[in-house]
Amino acid sequence: MQAPDIVADFVLEARELLDDLGGQLVGLEQTPDDRERLNAVFRAFHTLKGGAGFLGAVPLVQLCHAAEETLGMVRAGQAALLPRHFDAAQQSLDWLQAMVDAIEYQDTVPSAPDALIAGFAPYDAPAAAPARAAPKAAAVADADGAMISDDEFEALLDQLHGDSAPGLQAGPHADPGMIGDDEFEALLDQLHGDAAPGAAAAATAPAWAAPADMIGDDEFEALLDQLHGDAPPGAAPAGTPSASAAPAAPAPIAPPPRRAPPPPAAGAAQAAAPAAEREQTVRVDTKRLDVIVDLVGELVLARNRLKTLRARLRDEDLDRAVTTLDNATARLQGAVMRTRMQPVGKVFSRFPKLARDVARALDKEVDLDLVGAETELDRNLVEALADPLIHLVRNAIDHGIETPALREATGKPRAGRVRLSAQQQGDYVGIEIQDDGAGIDPERLRSKARDKGLIDAESAARLSAEECLNLIFLAGFSTRDEVSDISGRGVGMDVVQSRIRELGGQIQVTSELGRGSRFSLRVPLTLAILPTLLVHAAGDAYALPLARVQEVLHAPARTVNWFDGRAALDRRSHTLSLLDLRHWLGRPAEDTTLLTIVVLQRGDTRFGLVVDEVRGREEVVIKPLPKALRGLPGYAGATLIGDGRLALILDVDALRLR
Repeated sequence: MQAPDIVADFVLEARELLDDLGGQLVGLEQTPDDRERLNAVFRAFHTLKGGAGFLGAVPLVQLCHAAEETLGMVRAGQAALLPRHFDAAQQSLDWLQAMVDAIEYQDTVPSAPDALIAGFAPYDAPAAAPARAAPKAAAVADADGAMISDDEFEALLDQLHGDSAPGLQAGPHADPGMIGDDEFEALLDQLHGDAAPGAAAAATAPAWAAPADMIGDDEFEALLDQLHGDAPPGAAPAGTPSASAAPAAPAPIAPPPRRAPPPPAAGAAQAAAPAAEREQTVRVDTKRLDVIVDLVGELVLARNRLKTLRARLRDEDLDRAVTTLDNATARLQGAVMRTRMQPVGKVFSRFPKLARDVARALDKEVDLDLVGAETELDRNLVEALADPLIHLVRNAIDHGIETPALREATGKPRAGRVRLSAQQQGDYVGIEIQDDGAGIDPERLRSKARDKGLIDAESAARLSAEECLNLIFLAGFSTRDEVSDISGRGVGMDVVQSRIRELGGQIQVTSELGRGSRFSLRVPLTLAILPTLLVHAAGDAYALPLARVQEVLHAPARTVNWFDGRAALDRRSHTLSLLDLRHWLGRPAEDTTLLTIVVLQRGDTRFGLVVDEVRGREEVVIKPLPKALRGLPGYAGATLIGDGRLALILDVDALRLR
C-alpha cells in the first residue's frame, strides 16, 4: 500500500493537470497546428499515466495510454487529430476526474467504456495503422517469443543504470549501450501491454495500491524525463499514410458520479530548481492556515481593543506600544492573507471545456475569452465562486448567444463571444461575464414576473427598465418555457445572488437588446478581515462594508422632501433617496435638526442611510450571526468591536423599506 502522502501528492497534481487540460484541449481544437499546445496536452496525459502506473491504477493508465498513443503519432507527423479525438479527450476528462476521486478515497477505480477508448483510435481501420517501431524487440523476448518477467526487467534496469540515477548518462558522452526512446517504449509494451505496470499484483490489492516490486518514484520520474522529453514514444518511421475520413463522433458517455472533493490543499509548488532550492518551499495543510488566520483575527480584535483604551487612558508609553503593535499586526495580517491567496484562473481554467460542452449540446458556436486569470483571491473565495460562475457562463451561452443561423441573419458572426474577466479593485475583485448575444428584454421580464405572481401589477408598472432586469434574481423566476438539462428549471439566479451576498459581494446586470448582456460581480479579496465603517443607531453599533460607502454628509432635517411616502434629499445633480436606520430597525425616530447620512452604493444606484452617529473606520473579524438573527434579511454577519461590544454587519443590498 502506498504512503498517504504519495497518494495525496498524485491526487493534487492530477487535479491541477485535469483542470488545465480542458482549456488546453479547446485551444488545440481551435489551432491544431499549435505545436507547443500539442506538446503540453501530450505531456499532461503522459504525466497522469506515469503517476497512475506507479500507484497501480490500471484503468487510469489504460485511458491515458489511449490518448497518449494518438497524440504521440500526431507529434511524429504520422496521424492528424480528428473531431472525434477531441470529443473523446473531453469526455475522458470527466472519467479521469472520477478515477482520481476513487484513488483519493481508496475506492475501486472505475474503468472507462471501450467505446470511449476506441474513440482515440488514430485511424478508421485499426489494421491499417502502422506498427510501433521496436528495433530491439528481440532483447525482451526469448526464442519462443515469450515476454520476460518483471524481475528480469528490474535486473535489466539495474544493468543499464547501476547504482546511479537513471538518465545520468544521457549527455553527449552517454553510454552507447543504453536503450533508446523507442526501445524502452517497446519494452514496456511487451512487458505490460495496455495494462498498468504490475497489473497482476493489482488484482489482489486495492485499485489504488502499487505492487511492492515496482521501481521507485524518483527512478520512474527520472526515466520519464530522460527518455521522452519532446519526442513521442514509439515514433514510427516517416511516410506513414495520413488519417482518412473519420467515423462519426462517439455519443457522449456519462462518467460515474463524482464525490465532492475537499478544498484543495494550499501550498507552494516546487520549482524546477537545484535540490538545495527545493527545500525552500513547503506544502502546508489548509487547516493549519485556517488556524493561523483565526489567531490573527483574534489578534486584530485585541489590537482594536487596545486602540480604544489608548484613546481613553492617554498614556504616552501605552500609545507608543500600541502603535508598534498596530504596525506589526498589520504586517502579519497581510503576510498571512497572502499565503491563502490563489489566482482566480484556478476557476477560470474549467470554463473552456464547459463552454465547449454546452455549445455543442445546443448546436451553437461560441468563443470564450479569459482575461485577468492571474488576479488573486482568498482560496476559500476561489472555490466558492466556482458554482455561481458556472451558472452564469451556462446562462450566457444558453439564453444569451443565438444560434449560428440567427446570428448570420442579423449580421453577426456565426460564433458568439463570451468574455470572462477579473480585475482587482482596491480591497475587492471585480469579475464580469459578458456576451454579445440577443440581450435581455426588460418588458418581457416585467410580463413574466407579473404572470407568475412574483410581483403585483401596480408594482410592475412602476419599475424602470433597469429595475426590470433585476427581476431575474427573484426566486422561481425563469424566462424559459421548456425545461432543459442546461437551464430553465425556475431556479438558479436567485441562488447565485444569495451566494455572492454570502461572500460579502454584490452582483448587478446590464443589457442591451441585440448587443448582449453583462453580469458584474464584486467580491472582497478575503473573507477573514473586513474593513468597515462603524455607525450607531438607537444605542447599538452597526458595521457597514467600507467598500460600499461613498461619502458621509450632514443635512438639515428641513431639507428632506417626501415623494410617494419616501424621504429624499435634493442635491445639485440628483435626488438621493433616504432610509432611516432607526425606522428600518423598528425603533422610534430621533428628533433632530441635523441629519447624519451615510451614502451607500447599491448596484448602479446610491441611497442615503440616516444614522445617529458615525464612529469611524475599523477592520473587523466576521463572525456568524447569533441564532436569533439567522435568516433575517439585512444582516450579513456579526463582529466584536474595539470597546468589546457586539456589532451587527449590515447587508447593504437588503436594506430597503419594509
